[in-house]
Amino acid sequence: MPLTVAFFDTKPYDRDYFSAADTAGLDLRFLEHRLTAATVSTAQGAAAVCCFVNDRLDRPLLAQLRDAGVRHVALRCAGFNNADLAAAKELGLAVTRVPAYSPHAVAEHTLALLLTLNRKIHRAHNRVREQNFSLAGLVGFDLHGKTAGIVGTGKIGRIVAEILRGFGMRVLACDPFPDAVWAAQHRISYVSKTELFAQSDVISLHSPLTPETHHLVNEPTLAAMKRGAFIVNTSRGKLIDTAALIEALKSGRVGGVALDVYEEEEGVFFEDHSDRVLADDELARLLTFPNVLITAHQAFLTREALSEIARVTLENLRRAASGVPFLEGTQLA
Repeated sequence: MPLTVAFFDTKPYDRDYFSAADTAGLDLRFLEHRLTAATVSTAQGAAAVCCFVNDRLDRPLLAQLRDAGVRHVALRCAGFNNADLAAAKELGLAVTRVPAYSPHAVAEHTLALLLTLNRKIHRAHNRVREQNFSLAGLVGFDLHGKTAGIVGTGKIGRIVAEILRGFGMRVLACDPFPDAVWAAQHRISYVSKTELFAQSDVISLHSPLTPETHHLVNEPTLAAMKRGAFIVNTSRGKLIDTAALIEALKSGRVGGVALDVYEEEEGVFFEDHSDRVLADDELARLLTFPNVLITAHQAFLTREALSEIARVTLENLRRAASGVPFLEGTQLA
């Protein structure tokens, strides 16, 4: 008998790539709504649930899932800050994720954001479509010879650093666990966070969200930044104190910001709100700045990444049903 899996917060691309993967032994039930206290009843009859970054996985909800017969929570993403792992362990729920679906996808989107923001390609595109071919206000700067700061040198951070070295940039990095061999190989220097913020023309964030990295970019770090520097964040929205960032943009301390993630993106990103007033005042304020570029958490969205997310997630669901160990490095609880 196939294992029934309730997939929450699914979009057309989720359904396309999971349906095209090897679904042997699995009965996939795709649901468009997010997993919350109000929707958890729709998991009834499923032995496993598959969730995304904005699904709610706190202790009360996990207890409801267990009582409904769920034994496995499969996160089809790398991040897990939305899941209470301690509660999952206590409740006997297995939790898995996809830790490395495609670091190149996120790294390349980081560079796309940086280049677009710097050379104002988004603004130029809109002008040309209106037959406005003026170049006024579209001046950027050469990346070559400038200094880039990489905060977090996991797989994605290292790829971004290597690409920026290819642009002829001097690259600084900070990480609690520096990789000295890699740094020497690519002529990258590990420095303190304070030094990185003070010297970098471009700062790119690639840290996981932990209690230590929450609001990593805040009023003191922004004040210590090199004036006019750019910030790019394709990691986690809560790495940045949005209120402090807005003040730094207003004062001109920050030269430009490119975000693929946002501090309060839950319930906003991944949805179409074009027919209503945006209720988030800080996001609405960010959208008014000409030197702010925002994409809606799409850095992962490549064919290769979606295929790998489907493959790893479905394989772990089959392994849970068979009682064999999960794929290496994917189990959280």
